[in-house]
Amino acid sequence: MGLYQQAVLPRPLTDGRGGSSGIFDFSRVTSLKFLQSSMKWYHVAHVATSLWDAYSGLLSHQSMILSMNSSFVDPLLQFETQLKIIKSSFNMLVAIPSFDKVKKMGTSADDVEDLVNLYQNILNIYEETLLILVSKDLYKLQILKEMILWMSEDGSYLQERIMVIITKVLHFASREVRGNTSVDAPCLGALAAELCLLCSHADSSITEQASFGLHYLLHIAKCQTEDIEQSKSPSHEHNCFPPSSDVAFLSKSFQDKSKISQRIGQTLLPSLLTDFVWSLLKKLSAFDYKIASDAASLLKLTLENHAQKLIMVSKIVDVIYKQLCENSSHCMKHAMLQIITLLIRTSPKKVIFQLMDYPVPINDTLTLMWQAAGSEAKVAPHVLKTILLVLKGKPGERQENLMERRRSSLDVTNMMPVVASQALCTLLPIASYKKAVAQFFPHLLMALMLQLFYSGDLRLKRLVNPLYAQDALRALLNCSGLQEVDIALKKKNCWNQFSQALYQQHGVQLIARTLCEFKFPQFPETLYYLYKLSVEGPRRSEDSIVTVIFLTELLNNFLKDPFPEEFLVLFRNWINDPNPSVSKLSLQKISSMAPVINEVENVCSLLICILDAFLCKDVTVVMRALLTLRRLLAKLDKVTYSTLCNRIAYSYCPLMDHSNASVRSIAIRHFGELLKDMCQYTWMLNSVIIGGLVPLILFLEDKEKRVVEACKHTLEICASQLKWPISYLFKDNNYSFELVVLSICNNLLTTHRNHITDLISDSLGFLGSSRANLRRASTVLIGYLTKVGGCLLLRDEIEVMLGAIERVLRDEDPVIKELAEITHNIIRGVLHTTTSSTLKQNFQRFFKFFYIKKLKPLYNYNLFFKNQTDNPMENKDIKNDKESLTEENDDNILPKNDKFNNFLEHEQILEVE
Repeated sequence: MGLYQQAVLPRPLTDGRGGSSGIFDFSRVTSLKFLQSSMKWYHVAHVATSLWDAYSGLLSHQSMILSMNSSFVDPLLQFETQLKIIKSSFNMLVAIPSFDKVKKMGTSADDVEDLVNLYQNILNIYEETLLILVSKDLYKLQILKEMILWMSEDGSYLQERIMVIITKVLHFASREVRGNTSVDAPCLGALAAELCLLCSHADSSITEQASFGLHYLLHIAKCQTEDIEQSKSPSHEHNCFPPSSDVAFLSKSFQDKSKISQRIGQTLLPSLLTDFVWSLLKKLSAFDYKIASDAASLLKLTLENHAQKLIMVSKIVDVIYKQLCENSSHCMKHAMLQIITLLIRTSPKKVIFQLMDYPVPINDTLTLMWQAAGSEAKVAPHVLKTILLVLKGKPGERQENLMERRRSSLDVTNMMPVVASQALCTLLPIASYKKAVAQFFPHLLMALMLQLFYSGDLRLKRLVNPLYAQDALRALLNCSGLQEVDIALKKKNCWNQFSQALYQQHGVQLIARTLCEFKFPQFPETLYYLYKLSVEGPRRSEDSIVTVIFLTELLNNFLKDPFPEEFLVLFRNWINDPNPSVSKLSLQKISSMAPVINEVENVCSLLICILDAFLCKDVTVVMRALLTLRRLLAKLDKVTYSTLCNRIAYSYCPLMDHSNASVRSIAIRHFGELLKDMCQYTWMLNSVIIGGLVPLILFLEDKEKRVVEACKHTLEICASQLKWPISYLFKDNNYSFELVVLSICNNLLTTHRNHITDLISDSLGFLGSSRANLRRASTVLIGYLTKVGGCLLLRDEIEVMLGAIERVLRDEDPVIKELAEITHNIIRGVLHTTTSSTLKQNFQRFFKFFYIKKLKPLYNYNLFFKNQTDNPMENKDIKNDKESLTEENDDNILPKNDKFNNFLEHEQILEVE
């Protein structure tokens, strides 16, 4: 009879009803047994001291464990302490002499019998101690796993007996959990891994015990699954000693690794199966090659069918990476890489994210792991989808919100897109990926274009090597049958342009144009994907830039202007994009459509969108919008033009007062061009012309010569449309600001006197301008408008004007201050002649409607301004001249100024005519 059959279990307690409770009263029998045994074997103590010491030591340790089980010690501390005691007991156990040596110690047959019994009871005490622990808490099955590790380190002759003990404890535990719906045994996965490896042990007796132990372990694990009813069926209940035929079958079946992996995968819960794989993974670095080889075989078989149950895939990949980094010539390198291949079948996203979680640049180990990941063709689409998801990020982008950091290694900046670009350099050339690459060509093309665009950022150059995205893009072209495109781009020095921020947009355009030149076959799906991107909207402003450039080039090369409405609406929306570059690109494309503008559907809607761009804060966008609109209007059908001319004209007016001189000059000139274009519709634009007079007059005093010339040009057109004979005043030899103002006011008095009040209101708004030239010019204009239109003003209106001018009297500029005094006197004079009676005011207006008296110069503006700037000491004389000019009765007192005299002569001729 073998040792397994010789082992005797303690007597179980009854449950009070005559039945067995299944729990042994170890604490009740231990002290009594110790006393009886001590008396029985005391006479052999001097013969086998080592046995006696081990026996007494094990009993002492058992008592300590019993006392701990009865105390309220922290469970973790309790387990750690008991584990130390068990290890100490284990060391005592393996230190005793072998069974044959024990029998030789006796001098008589009785002594030999007593020594053998003492030897067996030492083993039984250790076994009872384990049963005590497991009966209280199945969590302490963890001790069995530690025992196997101690056993493998020791290599003593007791390995078979220790395996018997482990098997008996597992059998006891399997009986205890029968019928329980809640089983807490988290160590089963790691323990199963150790037993599986022992099933391939060279010693058949150890293999047999490991098979039994694994069988009982799987029964315990079965009780943790949802299939409880199946675990209660008779086929799953086993006696302590199965028939010999069953023993042989069980031992044989558990020596078949494929059957072991199948049962393990089917039975263990995901967390336990993960522990199983985790433990085997550690064995790949074992010094014993056979153990490492067996572990590799079990891992392969398990992962082939049950990898989807694992819950710590990322950690497994990380361990493989670290082991390969520590030892690049690892004997199990191929097996580890094969694990990556098997894991990516069921968890491609987890594996890919973990591989991209390492710092750049990718080292040789990571390259091997990427190659292993790419060897599985079936999951290639999933792998590329995951990489594309990562490529949506911007390298170096800071994660402000800590909750948004899904992975710890992202830290403050996100460098995973760089790793993804480098990974594509490895994956794209793989032959098995050809079909998947063709499927995702547009997505990969645009994603890598964006990464290449991002890498040109000067801030990123210190962090990453921009060649990764470039190399990946070139790999994409070459593996997609576009080798000629790659060669052409290299000849055009395209790749070097991306390293310079100023030429990035040109680089994108060059790639798109070159693809079109070679009529790349992926055009339809690329165009569709770009359209989809445009409709959905970009994540960043840079995305829009690349999309607009690429889409524009494709449309230019494959479609004729005008674009279909589906695409035109995109450009219309991009006009007012938050990114100025996108707006300008869109306006530039729309501008090129001028020759066919009359063929465009909804052209009015397009023009209105351009007018909305006038409100943009970016000056370059406003200028591009002005130029685009002008080019379109030059070709626009006059009927359509006439429906929008008023709205367009009014849109120019705010820009005449723009802070940028270029915008002011362009807006003023284009306003004049619009009036010239619509000369046949003057009756529609008269009110617009009058409404724009104030800024046109005031900006004649602009410091920028281009603005002044634009104002002269446009005022000439306005005078022509209104039939005012003042064009000669804008010639350089005749030009005088005051004479222009005087002449315009005289003509307003005769032709558009009803608008004078509105013009005064517009002029008052410029008195608070920060620019001195505008305050100065508006002060003069208000004076003349008041003089010619005083009869049209109500007393309340005059008082408001007077208050506004009084604030200008405190201006820091002495010239403005003096001009304001003249204007103030003019307004006061008008106020004094105005009666408070409404009836009388109406009578005065009626009378003066028939009595028109043209004005003469009031300020001597040019001479005044010249003397103020050249000789401040003459202020007093000039002031006297100005006061004389403000007196209505002194009309004959005129300054000795050739321009003024010429002007008066011309006015007299006009009166005669």
